[in-house]
Amino acid sequence: MKLSDGFAGAVGNTPLIRLQRLSDESGCEILGKAEFMNPGGSVKDRAALYIVLDAERRGALQPGGTVVEGTAGNTGIGLAHICNARGYRCVIVIPETQTREKIDLLRTLGAEVHTVAAVPYRDPNNYQKIAARMANDLDNAIWANQFDNLANRQAHYETTGPEIWTQTGGHIDAFIAATGTGGTLAGVARYLKEQRENIRCVLADPTGSALYRYVTTGQPEVVGGNSITEGIGSSRVTANLADSPLDDALMIDDQQAVTYVYRLLHEEGLFLGSSSGINVAAAMQLAEQLGSGHTIVTVLCDGGARYYSRLFNPEWLAGKGLTPH
Repeated sequence: MKLSDGFAGAVGNTPLIRLQRLSDESGCEILGKAEFMNPGGSVKDRAALYIVLDAERRGALQPGGTVVEGTAGNTGIGLAHICNARGYRCVIVIPETQTREKIDLLRTLGAEVHTVAAVPYRDPNNYQKIAARMANDLDNAIWANQFDNLANRQAHYETTGPEIWTQTGGHIDAFIAATGTGGTLAGVARYLKEQRENIRCVLADPTGSALYRYVTTGQPEVVGGNSITEGIGSSRVTANLADSPLDDALMIDDQQAVTYVYRLLHEEGLFLGSSSGINVAAAMQLAEQLGSGHTIVTVLCDGGARYYSRLFNPEWLAGKGLTPH
């Protein structure tokens, strides 16, 4: 009998899915790491778990303590699950621009949720900075600090990267993914580059982010207008992303992302969110660059239900000038 030890024991070891139609079309093996199959429903379960375990090991989080985080949703959802399982209080600060589905889910999970105005990181009322102050004012509390807490990156270095290497039998030519905190991309890229230096590691970036320019020129600079995507892109280089071994970056616009979200749904049977759309669109562009016969791995981050009222609402999409095709 093979059992997982509670919620924490069920995090990771997600399937690697061959995207059949897209692989056949591109002439490459387009493989998606099914992170939506984590017990909390997203890739962020890994970082949330490692952040809590690291705080416990350091003695920063004692029984009955509180975990505070500023999040676009998925890390907070992962933390809420873990806090329930391990007996902690969970306090979440989230920009009011995030989907109602994620905010409602956080409250259903028992988190204390504070919605705040969406302002740039430089503003003292940025959601991350509010979370830091709240944690500082509480006894027996930690600020998870997913953007600059290197336990995030370590989670993917120790788990996601090795899983991809094992699942592909080492036959991988490229890994490509969008990033918000930097943890997934940086951790996986570091691990894969240690296995074979010529594995191409590429950032997929939405418009309105500064990371495309950071990777391609060395200086972060915002390109394009705001994206409809949530939880990816950044105006700054986080501690997790800094000094990561990245070879290139691709910028993917919202229409490309939406197109691939709907292709994944109707052609592959996968109901996924916008970050997965960006990742797969970028994987297809990278396949065109590399030519046929290559194996490209990307991340299927979370399920579409968390974005139903927007991404799967034709009227909302039309208001953004986007078409679900």
